Amino acid sequence: MLRPASPVAPAPATALEGPGLLRRLAALLLAVVLSVSVAACSGSRASAPTTLSPEAISAITRQAEGFLAARDRLPDLAELVNTRNWVFARNLIHGPMQEVSREMLYINKLLLPSERAEATQRAKELKASLADLDEAARLQDGDALRKAYIKVASGFGLYAQILPQEVKVALNQV
Repeated sequence: MLRPASPVAPAPATALEGPGLLRRLAALLLAVVLSVSVAACSGSRASAPTTLSPEAISAITRQAEGFLAARDRLPDLAELVNTRNWVFARNLIHGPMQEVSREMLYINKLLLPSERAEATQRAKELKASLADLDEAARLQDGDALRKAYIKVASGFGLYAQILPQEVKVALNQV
């Protein structure tokens, strides 16, 4: 028994006919969309700000108040260092001066990007000096305590220089 031949569609005469046309147009459209989106996304990045916002100045001022309050305790610490009062020197470091590290961290995050590296370095040095002072007091080493105090006092002064001028004016530090 013979089966009837199934109807077969004739092959397209040109490339513009048939189901291949739809695939080619979809591929072309996809290529165009991807090209445009890559070009749009690869534009130049926004430049870094050159001034601090009023909100940033306000937040830095709040954090700087705590930093400066700790700095204002340096004469008390000097007296404890001179009298070699180990216990109270450590109490002052772990009490009123304990928050200095956190305050500097918050200030650093709010500074302009161009100032952050220097501020971070100065904060790191001050924290290391405070740790050295604490260790000298723990070991009851008078010479090391005196040297570490000098580094701490210097570190407070150096870090205070990083504070923006607006903050210094607001806190009467000029």
